[in-house]
Amino acid sequence: MAHNNILVILIILSIFIFMFTYSQAQKAPAMFIFGDSLVDVGNNNHLKFSMNEADFSHYGIDFPNKVFTGRFSNGRNAADFLAEKVGLPTSPPYLSMISNKSNENFLNGVSFASGGAGIFDDTDKQSCSSILNSTNLRQFLSKSLFPIVIGSNDIFAYFQYVDSMALSITVQLKRIYDFGARKFAIVGVGSIGCCPSIRKDIYTDECNAEINYWCANQKRKKLNSVFGFIEVQTACCGLGHLRAVFPCDLFSAYCPNRNDHDLWDAYHPTEAAAHIIVDNMYHDTSNYSFPMNLRDLLAI
Repeated sequence: MAHNNILVILIILSIFIFMFTYSQAQKAPAMFIFGDSLVDVGNNNHLKFSMNEADFSHYGIDFPNKVFTGRFSNGRNAADFLAEKVGLPTSPPYLSMISNKSNENFLNGVSFASGGAGIFDDTDKQSCSSILNSTNLRQFLSKSLFPIVIGSNDIFAYFQYVDSMALSITVQLKRIYDFGARKFAIVGVGSIGCCPSIRKDIYTDECNAEINYWCANQKRKKLNSVFGFIEVQTACCGLGHLRAVFPCDLFSAYCPNRNDHDLWDAYHPTEAAAHIIVDNMYHDTSNYSFPMNLRDLLAI
């Protein structure tokens, strides 16, 4: 009997040691991602009636083993590169763990990101609450990283309601904060007025200045000279003008020089562009990160 009690105590201690300690290579114990298709790693694969899916070719053409995983990219996306910076495996999609009744531990993090998601969406509050409360360890959550990558779909759909969007995301962030989260990496909406899906409807193929007015980063024209992209107007995968009239799918043309393009399809960056975006989030000290870069945030 005493032997069994000692064994139980050792198991409990082992669990707590696992939860509160992590290797020096890890800069945070876990990463919980909230967002849209820019960081979706497969949640939409498990939605029965989703109009936003990427679980088919040519998506994933540059992913290991050329597997389409539900990422809206030719390969890895920003979620993968964020995990790499933190020293963690990519946070698994929440819906895959539920669908497969996985016993995988949630303590390395979870991705709640879903293609087509917006700030105004009624996020599955019960699911989110059950995961974040399951550890019941506010200290653990306070050390974890919470990337927030959302807002593009709202501006695409109804950018005249930006003030309401700001209020809505404030409420959502407060909810996550109340769970114990303290380290937020909130990614501003990029210059979506320059997406091929918008440019194709403009006679000159120029960016939509009205949409870009509400975006955080309007430096897209400099991408070709600063980061080495040769093509910043036309999507890599798709059909029609700017490869943006018909979506990227199995029957679409796609470019062979994907590292030269900043956009994979009419809306989403290539793997190369996503890598550069995360590198700048992590290292940059003035142009892209405020009030500090991701490296300094993780060091706190």
